[in-house]
Amino acid sequence: MKHKLQQLLYFGREQALSCLFPVVIFASLAATKFIPLPFLARYDWLFIICLAMQWWMLRAGLETKDELKVITLFHLIGLALEIFKVHMGSWAYPEEGFFKVFGVPLYSGFMYASVASYLCQAWRRLHVELVNWPSMLAVVPLAAAIYFNFFWHHFWIDVRWWLGLLVIIVFWRASVNYKVNGIDYRMPIVLSFVLIGFFIWIAENIATFFGAWQYPNQTHAWSLVHLGKISSWLLLVIVSFLIVAELKRVKGR
Repeated sequence: MKHKLQQLLYFGREQALSCLFPVVIFASLAATKFIPLPFLARYDWLFIICLAMQWWMLRAGLETKDELKVITLFHLIGLALEIFKVHMGSWAYPEEGFFKVFGVPLYSGFMYASVASYLCQAWRRLHVELVNWPSMLAVVPLAAAIYFNFFWHHFWIDVRWWLGLLVIIVFWRASVNYKVNGIDYRMPIVLSFVLIGFFIWIAENIATFFGAWQYPNQTHAWSLVHLGKISSWLLLVIVSFLIVAELKRVKGR
């Protein structure tokens, strides 16, 4: 029992260190909501804080240059999605800000980048290895279809549930090996997708409570993010994981 508790504490510590960038973002959201900062709007300060955090993590050796490249890629992918979703009225950023593009503050891309940061950090700290990983010919088109479904479902049918079924089929045999304090563990990939997606949905509730963005039903007062959003975050996590996994495999080769 004592050994299991030690393993759990070690695992929790490594997860907490992997979540350093997301934690800073949430702490900044909370602080800037209740503590007014001078000279610049809140959204602008959040953008500066995110930039400063990325710079510090790189200088401190907590993040590698390759990981920074991945995080930058996710910032651009996330920002493109945010611009489209805000244009379609899915959610809004009602506050003022200088660093905004088409109504979207630039700090918003860092919220997607923080997911990539967590994946990269956890991958390195827990010595993640993929088992029975499917071919790139299956992974890349599936990831692309999941991402573009966030766009095309506004004009056509929403095929997220079909894509979810494809994920189960394609990754049914795949699993992830990881080490906790030198001891090997294994988890089915699909289960890891679900767990990460659920915890990001919890994080989304915290973020909207502190005014990171605003859904239409939260215009007059904050309310719990709809449970249906878990499926959206689940698919987004899958895209994130697939991109990081393929980049890791290419880097390894």
